Formats: sequence, structure tokens, C-alpha cells
Amino acid sequence: MNKKENILIVGAGLCGSLLALRLAQRGHQVAVYESRPDLRTTDISAGKSINLALSDRGFKALRLVGMEEKAREICIPMSGRLIHDVAGNTFSSEYSGREGEYINSISRGDLNGLLLTEAEKHENVSIYFNKRCTSVDLENNKAHFECAETKETFSVTATAILGTDGAGSVLRKSYYLERKFLFSYSQNYLTHGYKELEIPADANGNHQLSKEHLHIWPRGEYMLIALPNMDGSFTVTLFLGREEGVYNFKSLSSEEKIKTFFKTQFPDAFALIPNIAAEFFNNPTGALGTVKCAPWYYQHKTLIMGDAAHAVVPFYGQGMNASFEDVTVFDAILSKHEGDWERVFKEFEKARKEDTDAIGDLAEENYFEMRDHVTNPLFKEKRRLEMELEKNFPTEYFSKYAMVTFKEDIPYSIAMKKGRAQDKALLNMIADKELSTSGDMTKEVLAVILKKVQKETNEMLAEDAIAGLK
Repeated sequence: MNKKENILIVGAGLCGSLLALRLAQRGHQVAVYESRPDLRTTDISAGKSINLALSDRGFKALRLVGMEEKAREICIPMSGRLIHDVAGNTFSSEYSGREGEYINSISRGDLNGLLLTEAEKHENVSIYFNKRCTSVDLENNKAHFECAETKETFSVTATAILGTDGAGSVLRKSYYLERKFLFSYSQNYLTHGYKELEIPADANGNHQLSKEHLHIWPRGEYMLIALPNMDGSFTVTLFLGREEGVYNFKSLSSEEKIKTFFKTQFPDAFALIPNIAAEFFNNPTGALGTVKCAPWYYQHKTLIMGDAAHAVVPFYGQGMNASFEDVTVFDAILSKHEGDWERVFKEFEKARKEDTDAIGDLAEENYFEMRDHVTNPLFKEKRRLEMELEKNFPTEYFSKYAMVTFKEDIPYSIAMKKGRAQDKALLNMIADKELSTSGDMTKEVLAVILKKVQKETNEMLAEDAIAGLK
């Protein structure tokens, strides 16, 4: 194999490991440095990472590197949400009216390990763990590191440095600290945080709730969700205010308060979590933030990707999928301009910035949908109608959720614009009693509704375009 440029990747998480694998397949000499221990030999994730939902954009990237089938082997398909009310009653809300569209629960650690192992099979890849990047010398293309085990410091120079080091990216930090260029940056946190708990498998190793669903306990100002794991357990995540509200993380300061909170607000979940107080006290409370910044690159030397460039909150299940899509887009641009790193970096940001800003906005919006709106009668009627439209007109109607999750050929920004317009059209017609899902929903009736929704949607999009709205 002809070796190409030396590429340094900072961060061996999901985006970094996928990127390393793809660059190795293209023939580049790749060195990856990760601040944490090797997750394949050390458990470093307990209580710290939200379960992942792998969907079509992510699978497209995995297909690119030949890892789709291996990933599917460790996935649990989820066809929709199962909503739990305070009394323990449930109702389902499917993700799509089309056959074969579902999201997949997958272990972050298992998928990351799968990609690392595959990347290491290439002789032109070297992965170093326990090596924390402390800063990057942008002018000289040199990254500085400290070894966690020996505390020794060292530096590495490369043709290009790619930062896939997450929301707390050191490379991104170097962009604004070195002041080599004008750099815009925002990191907005929700007032809510999250904490992970676990519903264990039953005595026979089986799931105690339906494994075909993502479970949600929406309670307005807070919520609980649960995703199935391969071992029969569920990863449960509580989203709650840090200090505001009747219930918040600060006020849940004793075992009695924690148990009272769960017993009154999530009684059916409480009955399935045997060590709830111990888990609550021992597992950390995580932050929920959105990162937006520009530019993502400096000359032809460095580039940030994935969460380092556009971290999002987890409520659309697209954080990993968006980062994986970065690799897909980057690879396509690299095929056109390989060797001209400055042009590659510039075109990559141009291709991705609007879309990643869009999914950041959509993810924050979806928090309120999951927390507040899923039990609203108006919203439930809209979802039922959308399911019928997708079922009867599978190639003509796609809900906003479907465009984001199942249509990898539709950019996030287009899905957001069209999806918002569709939602508004449907909700307006339902609220104004122009249509209802309670009557005879024949295909003929649905065809009339579809035509009207399309007309209203197109008119709103045209008005937005005239007004210069994005």
C-alpha cells in the first residue's frame, strides 16, 4: 500500500474511530490519541453516557467502511415510543407508518470497541490510550500531550490534525485561545441535567419491559426514558432540573426524597429499579449542551469534526448519527480534492455547517415534545394522521421525524424547514376542525388531506423564502 500523508486524530470516540478506519482504508498513515483508557479493557462508561439510537444516517457511514452488518448484530430495533403515564398506563406512538423503519438501541461502548478493533487491523493505524491532549500549536501543526500513567509530556507533528475530541474539544479551545483568526463560539446548556440508572433483566435474563420500544415517562418539567440493552437490562435516564422546579437534582438529597419522587412520579419504573437510591447517589449528573462554532478549520492544517464542532443534546437521537454523517461527507469531498487539505476543510464546513446547526435546534425542540407534547391530544391526533399518511402514501409523505431519522438523502436543514411547515399545516387544520382522525380515514379521504397539507406546506415555505427566513 502506498502511504499518504500522516494524519493525527485527537480523540478515539465514535467519530474518531470511524474516521481513523476510513482514512486507513484510503491509505493514509493515521495516529489516534485518546485521553481515556481503552474502553475494550476498562469499564469507563457507567453512569456517564446516554444510550445511543442508531438510524439510517449512521448506517450509511458504517456501510461506507464495511461495518454495517457487524453493527446490526449488536442492535435492538425499536419501532416507536411507549408512553407511561403516572398511573402506569401506556400507549404507543410509532416512529413511522412505513414498513421497516425503526431506530436501534446500541451500546456506545460496544460500537466504539467494534470500530477501534477494525481500525487496528490496518497496519497504517496506531492508537494510543491514556494520552491527554493539552493544547495544539496551530501554526506548526503540533499537538501537545501528557501521558496519564507517567505524567510525561510529548508533542506530535502531522500533515493534518483532526479534532474529534468531543464537546470539550482541546483543538477547538486552541482555536480561540491562540487568537490566530476570528473564531465564533457558543455553548448553550439546558437548565436540566441527566442521570443514568438501570432496570436489570429479570431472573431469566429477559427484559422486564417491551424491548421493541423506547420508553418515555413524560411529566412536563422532567421526564424519564429507558432504552433496551442486549443483556436484558434497560438503561434508564432521568432528565431533571438542576435547581429549579418542585423536584430537582439539588433537592433530591436523601434516600427518602429520592424514593418518594420516583414512587409518586414514575411508580411502574420505580418498582423495577431495585437499587435506585444507591445508583442515584453514585452516578454522576451530566450536563446537556449544544455547541455551535465557526470556522471549523485553520488553513490546511487542522479541522474539528463531530461533537467538537457541533455537539447536540440527545433528544432527537442524532448526535452520533450526525457525527457519522460528517465522516461520510468528508470522505466524498476528500475523493474530489485529495491532497488539497485547505480546500477539503473549507468545502466540508460549507457542506455541513447549516445542517449541523439545524439538528442542534431540532434536538432542543424535541426535548419539549418528548417531555410535554406527547400526551397532548392535539399532538397525538397529528401523529396518528401522519402515520396514516405515511402508511398510505409511503413515497409522497414523510413526517419531520421521518425526514431526519430515515431519509439520509435529505439534509437536516431541509428536513427542519419542511418538517416545521408540515407540522404547522397539520396542527392548524386539526385545531380549526378542518380535519380529524376520528372519522372514516379511507385512502380517498387521506388523498384529499395530503393534497391540502402539501399545498399549505409549500405556501409557507414560499413565504419564508420571500421573507428570507431559514
